[in-house]
Amino acid sequence: MTEYKSFALHNFKAIPQMEYLTEEQKFNIEVVGSVLPFKTNNYVVDELIDWDNFEKDPFFILNFPQKEMLDDASFNAVAAVLKSGASKKEVQEVVRKIRLKLNPNPAGQENNVPVFEGKKLNGIQHKYRETMLFFPTQGQTCHAYCTFCFRWPQFALNEFKFAMKEADTLVQYVKANPHITDVLFTGGDPAVMKTRFFETYFNALLEADIPNLKNIRIGTKSLAYWPYRFTTDSDAGDLLRLFKKMKKKGINIALMAHFNHPAELKTDAVKDAVKRLIDAGVQIRSQSPVLQHINARADIWAENWKEQVKMGIIPYYMFIARDTGSQDYFAVSLNQTWQIFRNAYNQVSGICRTVKGPSMSCDPGKIQVVGVSELKGQKVFVLNFLQGRDPAWVGKPFFAKYDPNAIWIDDLEPAFDESKFFFEDSYFQMLA
Repeated sequence: MTEYKSFALHNFKAIPQMEYLTEEQKFNIEVVGSVLPFKTNNYVVDELIDWDNFEKDPFFILNFPQKEMLDDASFNAVAAVLKSGASKKEVQEVVRKIRLKLNPNPAGQENNVPVFEGKKLNGIQHKYRETMLFFPTQGQTCHAYCTFCFRWPQFALNEFKFAMKEADTLVQYVKANPHITDVLFTGGDPAVMKTRFFETYFNALLEADIPNLKNIRIGTKSLAYWPYRFTTDSDAGDLLRLFKKMKKKGINIALMAHFNHPAELKTDAVKDAVKRLIDAGVQIRSQSPVLQHINARADIWAENWKEQVKMGIIPYYMFIARDTGSQDYFAVSLNQTWQIFRNAYNQVSGICRTVKGPSMSCDPGKIQVVGVSELKGQKVFVLNFLQGRDPAWVGKPFFAKYDPNAIWIDDLEPAFDESKFFFEDSYFQMLA
């Protein structure tokens, strides 16, 4: 059995491979890691990172904060206060101001928190009619933190935390909303939870016998960052048996796995974990954003999808990096992202083409960049809702002026001299 060992700011210098780094590089990790959450583990360090080429290695960049993830002014402010030997409180004051400038609440997540029986449910988000997000209190960390993570405030800023431990509230809310077919366990990473907590939540949903509940989804990076959760962890067997039981009772279990790069699929540990999950009746779907420095090439995506399908994983979403945290470092323009998607899609067979995207998860919904076209003598982005706060918006193409530098919906203007996009009036009414 491989024992989990985490590394963060307090102990990362004890990693033997740190001898490859200069003192300046280690200090840079301390500076940026004081602002953006930093945690890695022994599997990532020993199995994924190529230390002979660490500066360009995707997993080093995905786990270890890079100097360029902060703007110069922010970096210099934190570096100065750390070098001055200031108190912990003084450091935190500088860091907090910087964090609040990094858009800690992207896509209006607070608008998704429902009020139920006069009470705000802070561990639930319900944005799309059929799908409810549940944030179990015991799943509010991860086996390792991604440097691009849009949920970084969950770990760094208490007032942006979503969490709930009441299984009965979860059940009552699903029962009271018959449109909900899917409960998505998210976090953090729910796979860090011990199996006994999964059992509490799952059994409560089973015993309630809710006819509308068809799917339980688990959003997780554990297959890439700690596959032993499903193989040799002490309660791995219990978890797989629980999944089997749910499947027998007619509830589909879908693991929404985050794979950012095909090399995450290559270790024996991940292959074993995927096989065991599929044998237990679990459906595995994959998703990832397009990220500069990591996977912003069509051949990487094509290889990723082909390898996944070979292993029995269903390619599901290609996302666009969200407008928060270190977005400037990872951002790829909407035009480039669409070109990457299209050129990767062209390289794969039909069974890989289950993937949808590239998609922006923004406040109104998941907006897909369908392509670039010329209409009425104007170059435009063709856009489409894959999901919307109002289901009536889905599948209705709309158009934005072409902007080669745009990286997010906020950078776009409606085409053809329209004053606003078709959904804006009803969207603002909803928020009001």
